[in-house]
Parts: sequence; structure tokens; C-alpha cells
Amino acid sequence: MAEEAVLGFLQTNDQISDSHQFAAAAGVGHTELENVIKSLKGFEIVDAQEITRESWVLTKEGKSYMDNGSPEFLLFSNIPSEGISRAALKEKLGEETFDIASKAAAKNKWVAFDKDLVKRKVESVNDEVQATLQKIDAGEVIADQVINVLKKRQLIEKQKWKGYSLKKGPKYVPKRKKAATDLTRDHIISGEWKNLEFKEYNLSAQVQPIQVGYLQPLLEVKEEIQNIFLQMGFEEMPTNNFVESSFWNFDALFQPQQHPARDSHDTFFLKVPATTKELPEDYLEKVKSVHESGGYGSKGYGYDWKRDEAEKNLLRTHTTAVSTRMLYKLAQQKEFTPKRYYSIDRVFRNEAVDRTHLAEFHQIEGLICDRGLTLGDLIGVLEDFFARLGMSKLRFKPAYNPYTEPSMEIFSYHEGLNKWVEIGNSGMFRPEMLLPMGLPQDVNVIAWGLSLERPTMILYGIDNIRDLFGPKVDFNLIKNNPICRLGL
Repeated sequence: MAEEAVLGFLQTNDQISDSHQFAAAAGVGHTELENVIKSLKGFEIVDAQEITRESWVLTKEGKSYMDNGSPEFLLFSNIPSEGISRAALKEKLGEETFDIASKAAAKNKWVAFDKDLVKRKVESVNDEVQATLQKIDAGEVIADQVINVLKKRQLIEKQKWKGYSLKKGPKYVPKRKKAATDLTRDHIISGEWKNLEFKEYNLSAQVQPIQVGYLQPLLEVKEEIQNIFLQMGFEEMPTNNFVESSFWNFDALFQPQQHPARDSHDTFFLKVPATTKELPEDYLEKVKSVHESGGYGSKGYGYDWKRDEAEKNLLRTHTTAVSTRMLYKLAQQKEFTPKRYYSIDRVFRNEAVDRTHLAEFHQIEGLICDRGLTLGDLIGVLEDFFARLGMSKLRFKPAYNPYTEPSMEIFSYHEGLNKWVEIGNSGMFRPEMLLPMGLPQDVNVIAWGLSLERPTMILYGIDNIRDLFGPKVDFNLIKNNPICRLGL
């Protein structure tokens, strides 16, 4: 109906100047007419120009004043010639209306308030507010000064109005034929195809995006690093136990029970189950002995080692706890077999959350267990590993770890920052850690670790770790991030 009305009107008239007025005259909704206009414009049957206007319309309160009168006029109308008490007038009008009306009427000098009595100061008044609102509702132009007063009283608001002006397009027809989208078998047999108009194909139209899954940046970098470990002949350690005992997390690593890292300010301890009883007794006694009195060329720490402390359950603070289990398992074999292990998984620290720290993060760890390994072997493996990550400029700085000696911090030169940046830690596991397990004396273990988050943040240009991991992650980042290619 709307399309017929538009095309029919333009057949005998030059243009439709206002789509809103045309819709009202034709008895159709403007939304329906707007859809028809867009369709006709797309086929160049009409030429449509968008027109925008602004007008003042009444608010809900303004419509009430227009229908019933302004509060100040109602207040004046309810005051008899002898006056009326404030309480009685408030009861008639209502408290809210009375408050608005009394201020406006007093400002207009219509009434006087004499203690509790309200009296008229003039014989009669005109409700200019109601009259002005009626003019605005009728579309009349009002002076700016009056508009500002009504706007301040929130009786009117500005409304944007959008419509169209129309005229014939280059392909105008009084009646549009429905364009066929496909040539069918029936069209050919009947010969109807000769008289059909076919819809043109828009070969530049955007297709619907393909709905597929997307990898989180951490997972992409993790997969690339896993591939590097596999290329270097490493095998993955099982890291599916987030809950660990203090024994495997600390004691087996020759970390003393008084160490600050074992404090509740740095570690999440479990309440239920608070402890574990499943510990290898023979190995536990050897660990206790080396802590208390030393051995294997060590003096130990010289303190009273407590089993209760070792049995406490916690959320593992590093994946080195898994490395300890794997090395102990390796030591129980009848014949020693050299191994290369790696892991990439979550660890937990009781740290304050900021731009670079979270209470949980991912640790990358690699270790090699073999006979006769030296510090030179460790440096060579690190240079190979980090070169595959795209970090060829490395420096090493002596450091201290309870379970490695010697220990080294790893630094890489960051071209963007023009400075050396710490990227990881490394070392050779101490004899006090390895020999109680039962490993041969000539077997050494070289190991290193780093976080997964730091290289990922550098690769993707992210400066806040909370934008990478956790509830504040932007899904558009995940959807639109580039393919991860380490070392290129």
C-alpha cells in the first residue's frame, strides 16, 4: 500500500517534500513508509534525500500542565477572596504540587503568604504557562526567552525529527515489477523468462562472518612454545594436580621450612583437606636428615625439621614440584635413563594484583637429567631455546635459589625498550635435592623457568596482564589477534 501510494503520487507530482506529512495523509505508518523508500532508492526508482529537523515537545509533566493547568494557576484558583490556610491549601493540591505552585505564584506576585494564611494579591490571572504549552504542542514558534523558562522547569525537551524528501529517480516506473532472483526450470519451459526482470547480483556485498572458535593469545603462545620443546626432544610432564603438599613443593627441593616463601602471605594453604598422609616414608626420612644435619657434602640447615609442616596442602607455587616428583620417579628405575622434561601450566602465589602481577599465572619449565652435565651445557641449551623464541641476545647473571647451585638469572635485550629485560631463571639442581631421591652421583639436572604471560604481553603489545587473563579480557582481542609466530 505504501509503495503504491508513493509511486502513484510521484506520477502526477514533482516531489514529496515531507515523508511524515505524506505518511499521515496516506494513512500508513512512517516506519513502513521508510522501509519502502529505502527499497525504492536502492533500485533508483526514487531519489530520496534525508532531512533532519529539531522541535520542542512536551514532557510528561508538560502535557499534564497543558491538560489541567499549571500548578501556580491551580493554587490561585483554589484561594477564596478571604484567603485560606496554608495547611488547607496544601491538602487540596497535594504537597508536591503545593511546593511547586507556591514558589511560582509568589514569583509572579499573584499571592501573599501571611504566616499561616495565603491570600490573593490580584483579582484574576491568566495561565500563560498552559497557553504557551498548547502553542508548542500545536507547532507554533515561541520566543527563546520563554523556551528557556519552560526548559528549566523540565516541561519541554528537544526532539530530533528525521524524514525524507522524494522525487522520481532515473529508473522511475509507476508500478514496480518484482525482480526475480533465480532462473528456474518453469521460467524456461513457459517462456516467461523473456519478460522477467532479474535482480542484479551485488558481488561486492559483505558475507556473513564465519562463526568459528578462536584461540586465546596465551594458548597460541603456549602451543608455539610446546612445539619448540618437542623439536628439542623434550617430553611433557603431567601437571594436572594444582593442589600439592608442602613436602613436594618445598621440602624435597631443599627449601627450609623457615623460608619466607612458605609463609601464608606468599602461599595459598588449603583448609580442607589441610594435610596429606601419602608421602614416601624412606625418601621423607632422607629429606628430613639432609635438612637437619646435611649430607652429600652439605652441612644442611641445622634446624628441627617438622613433618606437620611438610604435610600441609597448598596450591602449588611453581611447577618445579612436578619436576621433583618426576625426578624421584626416574630415580626409582633399576637403570638410569637420561630424560628431557618440560611443563607449561598454572601456578598460584598470594600476591597483590596489579598491571604485571596476578594471583595465578602460567609457568614454563624445562629440565634435562643426564650424566656429566655442566653449567656450559645449561648456557648452550638456553641459547638454543631462547633463539627459537626470537631472543638471540642473552646475558646471564649469578643468582640464588634454595634448590639450584649455581643459579643464573636470564636477561634478553629488548629492542623496543632499548634495554636488557629479565626473562627467566635457571640453574643446576643441588646434590642435597637429587641424591636423597636415589639418582646416581654422576647425574646432574639443568633447569630453567619463565612465565608464559610476559612473552605473550610483549608479542601482542599488552601492558596490563588483566587484559590478557581473567574476567576483564576483551573478546575482540581474542577474535582479532594475529597468528602467533615465535622467532620470526
